Amino acid sequence: MARKNPPAPFDGLVIVDKPQEWTSHDVVGKLRRLIGARRVGHGGTLDPMATGVLICGVGRATKLLGMVAASDKTYEATIRLGVSTTTDDAQGEVIKVQDAMQLGGAGMAAIESGIAGLSGQIMQRPSSVSAIKIDGQRAYKRVRDGEDVVLEARPVTVSEFAVLADRTVETDEYGAPTAVLDLDVRVTCSTGTYIRALARDLGDALGVGGHLTMLRRTRIGQYSLDSAHTLDELAEAMTEIPLDVVCRELFVSWELNAEQSSIYSHGGRLDWPLQLPVDAELAVFDPAGRLLGLAAQKDGRLAPTVVWEPA
Repeated sequence: MARKNPPAPFDGLVIVDKPQEWTSHDVVGKLRRLIGARRVGHGGTLDPMATGVLICGVGRATKLLGMVAASDKTYEATIRLGVSTTTDDAQGEVIKVQDAMQLGGAGMAAIESGIAGLSGQIMQRPSSVSAIKIDGQRAYKRVRDGEDVVLEARPVTVSEFAVLADRTVETDEYGAPTAVLDLDVRVTCSTGTYIRALARDLGDALGVGGHLTMLRRTRIGQYSLDSAHTLDELAEAMTEIPLDVVCRELFVSWELNAEQSSIYSHGGRLDWPLQLPVDAELAVFDPAGRLLGLAAQKDGRLAPTVVWEPA
């Protein structure tokens, strides 16, 4: 009898260029069908309107997704000043429209000041329709059920918030002729930062409101669009980064001898290599170069944090 959930044909990361209107879960479902495996996950959720780098793990690499997703991220986005929405992005209902013509030209000084106030280490209030859980239920579900949800601000770091281009747009899509200002921006930030919240807060600081109309993630940690593939490309040829390669890229590589490998693989602790910093995260290999797992220093010893069977 065939196994209900056969093992994945490989262990590694697949870097997807997520299409617009797909959820991150949709992408995982598509990969499961393409790969023929159930053990597929993703790290670093993207909203349906967003595109760009979505890191997916297959097989044993799913254990790395939390570590990968915790890396800093870079986005390119378009912020529309002059219009506020219920979701802080273009998919929400319009709740406020205000002419932003005064922000063009000389008004850019006010924009730059607003951006400076949203840079560095800041306290940010996530959008009420985020996926953050409140008493076990997603915030966006509570909003859809009619609750008035206001999330608490939390610390995030915005290391880059740069305006790449600006343009005044005359539009009547909001019920009357209105001048809005669109800013194309690039943002590099810590995990947990909401770009649409930056759009909202910049608009509020300028007194005209704002929301996000486009979002594209261009990088998570060391993985960028250069290594990403569309789902159509992956359907033609699955392209993965093998687990051992990923671990050599993300961690300090450390080779054990045969005796040490046996102790490690059974969850035992070893002497910490004196030549390594105490905060190093290790990818541990046996003498044949096979990946055994991950390790860190605990109580002065080298202790397994993730143990895999040798490939």
